[in-house]
Amino acid sequence: MQYGPVALVKCDSYQNDVVDGAVNRCLELLGGIGRYIKPGMKVLLKCNLLSRRRPEEGITVHPAVVEALVKTIQSAGAIPIIADSPGGLYTDRVLKGIYRVCGMEDVHRRTGALLNYDTGVMEVSNPDGKMAKRMTVIKILQDVDAVISVAKLKTHELTLFTGAVKNLFGVIPGMTKAEYHLRMKHLNDFSDLLIDICEYVKPVLSVMDGIVGMEGNGPSAGDVRHIGALLISPNPYALDVVSASLVGLPLERICTIKSAEARGLCSSRLDDMELVGDSFEQLYIRDFKLPNSRQVGFLIRALESNNRIAEFLKVYLRPYPVVMYDKCVGCGDCARYCPPKIISMAEGKPKIDLNGCIRCYCCQELCPHKAVVIRRNWFFRLFK
Repeated sequence: MQYGPVALVKCDSYQNDVVDGAVNRCLELLGGIGRYIKPGMKVLLKCNLLSRRRPEEGITVHPAVVEALVKTIQSAGAIPIIADSPGGLYTDRVLKGIYRVCGMEDVHRRTGALLNYDTGVMEVSNPDGKMAKRMTVIKILQDVDAVISVAKLKTHELTLFTGAVKNLFGVIPGMTKAEYHLRMKHLNDFSDLLIDICEYVKPVLSVMDGIVGMEGNGPSAGDVRHIGALLISPNPYALDVVSASLVGLPLERICTIKSAEARGLCSSRLDDMELVGDSFEQLYIRDFKLPNSRQVGFLIRALESNNRIAEFLKVYLRPYPVVMYDKCVGCGDCARYCPPKIISMAEGKPKIDLNGCIRCYCCQELCPHKAVVIRRNWFFRLFK
């Protein structure tokens, strides 16, 4: 069985006409925008707008990609709405700052696309969910006819890879994300939650901005890396498989892909994906850096096969967050958004109680100054 299709198109720059061409070609390979979007529909572009960061930092979806999608949706006679609920507070003031710095206000001015400022939330029933039979989501979801997940190709300290599926965690409002992290302390449970959310949202299309991505300690403290690819698919799981494979990430270590495979939603084999478009081999990246939180292969196998070893590893050998005080400005975001509330501000600087740390790495993800790093245990560093 093949999953997809996934359109893969070379795209070397964020020049508007180049991105427009890449988006249009991807959609043509998938049967045209009219196959997914009908006239009069309200279409939510759920963009990865993690935090108030400039496009060139490689953390958020580039506005050129969003603008190209907006124009395509408008050409189909539909109404695009740009939205996200990033980590931290979910207020119109926070959203305004993010839209401005991330370039979405510019997209709005040039195209007339709507920016979502409705910070209402709602409880929804999700009877088919494995981890969440009921969820709190952003209210804008009930006001649209279709959702497109617009993701950024990046590594992630917690999930190894953040793609189209993980991007939809952004429909969980603000600080409610912290509650879910606290409830789903184990990565497998959290990954199952992400699948629950994706199956509830059911994006009609998923887009991967892989023109410039992030390697190393993503999703916000890694290194910008040119990849030169744009990918689109009606299957978010297939898109993640192809995107992660394109930069050489080990699929067997990406829990969202494993969880989706267990539910029969996709395969963890690249050969099972229906690829259309440009040559995968010519765009393949061979030396993409993994995050510091990665584990050592043989210990992963031991963890899966021996409960005693697993418990030892989980308790004593997990990578942990460390504050780099030479970079820290004492803004307090890490303490403010920490799900288990184990970061205190002592004399204006954060102090992390590792005994209570659940290793969600939200502190690293949301630090605006890259002052929190994830350090591997000394035992793992022996095998570096």
